[in-house]
Amino acid sequence: MTEFSHRVEQVSISGIREVFEAAGEDAINLGLGQPDFPTPDHARQGAIDAIRAGKADGYTSNKGTVTLREAISEKHDRDNDLDVDPEDIIATSGGSEALHLVMEAHVDEGDEVIFPDPGFVSYDALTHLAGGEPKPVPLREDLTLDPATVEEAITDDTALFVVNSPANPTGAVQSPEDMREFARIADEHDVLCLSDEVYEHIVFEGEHRSPMEFTEEDNVVVVNACSKTYSMTGWRLGWVTGATDRIERMLRVHQYAQACASAPAQYAAEAALTGPQDPVAEMLAAFEQRRDVVLDGFEDMGLECPTPKGAFYAMPKVPGGWVEEVIDRGVVVVPGDAFGEHGAGYARISYATGMDELKEAIEIMDAATQAVR
Repeated sequence: MTEFSHRVEQVSISGIREVFEAAGEDAINLGLGQPDFPTPDHARQGAIDAIRAGKADGYTSNKGTVTLREAISEKHDRDNDLDVDPEDIIATSGGSEALHLVMEAHVDEGDEVIFPDPGFVSYDALTHLAGGEPKPVPLREDLTLDPATVEEAITDDTALFVVNSPANPTGAVQSPEDMREFARIADEHDVLCLSDEVYEHIVFEGEHRSPMEFTEEDNVVVVNACSKTYSMTGWRLGWVTGATDRIERMLRVHQYAQACASAPAQYAAEAALTGPQDPVAEMLAAFEQRRDVVLDGFEDMGLECPTPKGAFYAMPKVPGGWVEEVIDRGVVVVPGDAFGEHGAGYARISYATGMDELKEAIEIMDAATQAVR
């Protein structure tokens, strides 16, 4: 009889992918977090130029090219007022690998990992794969993570806690005061704060602040990526930054699991980060318009939905059978409990799709709502 590792047996296929795979070919997909905008031309050209010049044919440094890491360092200075040494950056195969590196380098067998519930599906799975114990914590009514709830959950067995702002699946944006508190908690308890900032630039209300700005003990690591900001999900290019000793441990995992991020993607990312930022502003304006249309639609349906202040997700409270009814009518949405126990009774809607499709989907969701009431 074939036996598999206990760690893998504790992980199942993502609920997002299950819904997506089960949908019909003509379904309107509001299930995937993938912007419908093209990758900016200058980012594509960066890869093309590198390929034509033969610069992308071989391995790069394990950490990534020096010029990419310098571009990431400059981005943190420009956007976050952070002084990040290029040597303290690892370019990764998307933000997903960056999350994996943090978990593998900091979580021992039986260690606890605290993360938001509902929260991004990878947090639970990657905790299991690292041999840790997931410790999901509920959110506030507005779907933000309360620092007090995190602090109460910390024990002697806690390896790290995750902060994700703007958040997937909720679209919530943490306040600067919250971020300062998360840094304080990490420092006072000598526990790592993993700050997932992949949606950093997609903020409609409030502002994005990183807990790394406030830490005094190097107890914050930041994960980020080009995927959402520059519509580069398929390029698989992210990064992680933190204290030198933490980066060195994560590099041990990265160099054996991945060797280096894709070379063409690294050159595309460098061009995206250093080139014109107009496409980012254009996407942000479009996402905000779509958000408002979605929120108006939910209000007309009589569905309560905390206002998402960032990312491109909304998480309305829905009646029983709503998700199934909507999917049966040809619109892909994800049940809230795919993101954790406390997501039950919600659904996640991604509005990273065109306005015409979105309006058609709202009409279908409206009809589904009337049918299940």
